[in-house]
Amino acid sequence: MEDVNICVDGMENVKVTDKKEKKTHKAKAPKTTGGGSGKKEVKKETGLGLSNKKDENFGDWYSEVVVSGEMIEYYDISGCYIIRPWAMAIWEIMQKFFDAEIKKLKIENCYFPLFLSSTVLQKEKDHIEGFAPEVAWVTKSGDTELEVPIAIRPTSETAMYPYFRKWDRGHRDLPLRLNQWCNVVRWKFSNPTPFIRSREFLWQEGHTAFATKVEADKEVLEVLELYRRIYEEFLAIPVVKGKKSENEKFAGGLYTTSVEAFVPNTGRGVQGATSHCLGQNFAKMFEINFENEKGEKGMVWQNSWAYSTRTIGVMVMVHGDDKGLVLPPKVASVQKDADVQAICDACSETAKELNNAGFRAETLRDNYSPGWKYSNWELKGVPLRIEIGPKDMAKNQVRVVRRDNGAKEDISRTILVDQIKDLLDNVQQSLFDAAKQKRDACVVVAKTWEEFTKALNEKRMILAPWCDEEEVERDVKARTKGEMGACKTLCTPFDQPELPEGTLCFASGKPAKKWTYWGRSY
Repeated sequence: MEDVNICVDGMENVKVTDKKEKKTHKAKAPKTTGGGSGKKEVKKETGLGLSNKKDENFGDWYSEVVVSGEMIEYYDISGCYIIRPWAMAIWEIMQKFFDAEIKKLKIENCYFPLFLSSTVLQKEKDHIEGFAPEVAWVTKSGDTELEVPIAIRPTSETAMYPYFRKWDRGHRDLPLRLNQWCNVVRWKFSNPTPFIRSREFLWQEGHTAFATKVEADKEVLEVLELYRRIYEEFLAIPVVKGKKSENEKFAGGLYTTSVEAFVPNTGRGVQGATSHCLGQNFAKMFEINFENEKGEKGMVWQNSWAYSTRTIGVMVMVHGDDKGLVLPPKVASVQKDADVQAICDACSETAKELNNAGFRAETLRDNYSPGWKYSNWELKGVPLRIEIGPKDMAKNQVRVVRRDNGAKEDISRTILVDQIKDLLDNVQQSLFDAAKQKRDACVVVAKTWEEFTKALNEKRMILAPWCDEEEVERDVKARTKGEMGACKTLCTPFDQPELPEGTLCFASGKPAKKWTYWGRSY
């Protein structure tokens, strides 16, 4: 009877493959039928491993791992990428969670057109100035010049708010809470990076209107907590929740909150997701008024919030290693392949048991060598691999191999389902704990300019006392500008350490008002 190999790659995902006794980890190409002879042969060995090391050449390693791990493919337009099924499934898992949660908050899905008129786009001056360099314009239809150019949305405030005006007439129409899942285009930028910085990307964007600021403030934090959960509970990435500075807040908004991640290998922060209170600025510009219970006229308070496929890039950067992707079980997925000639009874029974327990069991092709299969699924980040060999069958057990640390464990088939669930939970938590430990080791408290610049040059995430003055922030940015980019505020954490009386700002020497995270960022 043939040995079998089962790769478990998520809380509900299982891969089943046949295998021979494994002698070496060296990958081999798939077996093929050659020359009409009817005989199977194995092509010359093909290495699946990465050619770049994460610690030695991070940029090339990242580009290689997202392609070799079948997350993206490069497109023939710079800054645009094909999102392949392996990555799209991760996005859909996060989408399923977030969509269910916002519906609990009575937020409804909708869809607005991709195109914006120049008249509407120019209506909110401060807002459009923030996006002007990134706006792509449609200027021709075939060979005919358009009389009025049409913009492609970089975000949807100016597309949606004229209709908020139409729909918000009285207090009974409020709150108005909408979300859309869509793509946006932001054209002009440098250094495109898959998932992190691209001309077109997928996201959700929520837009809401309330009668009072209290309601708007409450929602800002509720949505921000959902973003924290996506990063920490699904992607196993620690983040800091906080408020953006006036210089870094959303253009035209009242204030911006965010979840901030950090990539230790590059020493750069990543704005993971944002939740903005827009105040009444847009309501004033678009005349979004309502009549309250007393018959009095008032302007609505508005929010907007979004997260994007950038989340996937951050996950790869934080967890990936020199073997390839390392996927947290909660977002891991599989590709289906039913080209199987025969599967032994033990494999079928194990797959059936796991299917009945809520996992998805799929069979893989039998024309691949064991080493090739192992290397392939390591590269793609499958959290667990389950092996069944002759000795395992005799003992009614399976062998489980973890992707995150390579640990192996023999498990009785009588308790397989419960043990697999516990192991996947443990892998998820271990990935988060390891990421948090690495992130925390990169955080430095700096109280003077000398300490600040030293930490910055060491690629640290810096927590420093700050006077909260915009001019000082701009000065820090100017003084730290260099080949690696300027330093800026990441966020002021909601969880503030004690600020002793008399503490001075690290940059200006003025009395400090708060602790703020600083660093270079993507």
